[in-house]
Order: sequence, then C-alpha cells, then structure tokens
Amino acid sequence: MGQAASVTAALLVIGDEILSGRTPDQNIIYMADYLTKIGIDLREARVVPDVPAEIVAAVNALRCRYDYLFTTGGIGPTHDDITADAVAAALGVEISEDPRAIKLLLERIKPEDLNAARRRMARIPHGAALVGNKISAAPGFWIDNVIVLAGVPAIMQAMLDDVAPKLATGLPMIVETVAAGSLPEGAYAAALGEIANASPELTIGSYPAFWEGGFHNEIVVRGKDKTKVAAAAAAIRAMLSRLTKASA
Repeated sequence: MGQAASVTAALLVIGDEILSGRTPDQNIIYMADYLTKIGIDLREARVVPDVPAEIVAAVNALRCRYDYLFTTGGIGPTHDDITADAVAAALGVEISEDPRAIKLLLERIKPEDLNAARRRMARIPHGAALVGNKISAAPGFWIDNVIVLAGVPAIMQAMLDDVAPKLATGLPMIVETVAAGSLPEGAYAAALGEIANASPELTIGSYPAFWEGGFHNEIVVRGKDKTKVAAAAAAIRAMLSRLTKASA
C-alpha cells in the first residue's frame, strides 16, 4: 500500500494556566515542527480551560475532523488534572486505575509513597494503550485516534518520541523560503496572489519581520510535490527581481 498523500492532526492544549498567561505554551510550535518533519500535517490547534464540558466538546469536534488528535496537559496528580476523565467521557468509555500504569509508577515511586494523588496518574480510559514516559514514568495514553500527552514540555516531547514510530504518516511537506528583502509586501501582493492562484495545491505565504530599523520579508512555499514547489519558488524569485529593478 502506498504512502498517503496527507495525514492530518489537531492539537488540543488543556489548561487554565495557558489561557491566563501564567504559563507560556511551548508545545504547539514544537509539535507543529515535529509532525511536519515526519509527514503529518497539523491543521488546527486549540486551547481550552480545565472545564470538563469544554474539553469533551473540543475532543469530539476535533477527533472527528482529523486523522489524529493530540492533547497536552491535565494528566498529573492534582484535582484540576481532569483530561483523562474528560477524554473517557467524550469517547463514552469507563475509566479506572490501570494495573499497567501502577506498575510503571512503582518503577520510580516507593509503594509507601504511592498515595491517592499519585494514583490519579494511573487512571486510564478502558481500552486505551499506554504512551511511554522515560522521564517520570507516569504514562500518557492512546485511545481511538486520540493521543493524550503531558503538558510539561520535556515530558510531552519524550511521549511524542515514544508514540511517533506507531503513527501513520503521509508525504513529507517540502518547504522553500524566498527572501524578499526590504521590498514592501504591498509592492508584490498582487503578483504573489496570481502565483498562488495558479498553484492551488501549494500554500504560499508572505511573512514580514521588523529588525535593524526596517522590514525584511520572506515568502514561504509549502507543498508535497518537489517540482511544483521549486517552480513556484522560481516564479516568485523572478517576480521579485522584476519589481526590484522597476523600483530602482
């Protein structure tokens, strides 16, 4: 069977601390880059608070729309760690303490220290596979197409490494960046739009940055077909060259 042209994913970031600004999110950018490199297109990212109904609604909306739904946050030992319960509710399955997860926790925690709070991290929806965690042992889990990971970036990254080899992947995204220099976006917007319209299978974006007292723009071409990406990038370079000469 050939490789799928596109495998899609969404990321649901869960936590009041993200929405309040208390904790800057690092997981969206990391996961977007990671998934792109292995051939999965991250199509959507949402952030929701620690409210069961909102988590359930977001899980059900996103898992039906994409091949995979990743979640981060809310699987620790405190009262506001409610992701596992919300995912179980969204999928209509029971949840209880999982002996496999208890065994993993006991690899790092003495039996006498495995209190009720820590045992919360062993509550897994019925039918889920565990996702390994080489840093703190407390596992994530994978049920249906929903993959539940920790919110702490280092632990999330370790869990993602554990689950990545088991994921279906599509054709890798090819990205080519064209420097537009100090040429203003308004000068090339119309011509760039024509190139984009002629290549609907590609994603073409213009990204301005301000540094050293001026704008320095870049145009990024993304797509699955190397030949088409290269052709669009060449057309953009030729267009920029014409406009630069005309404005000189």
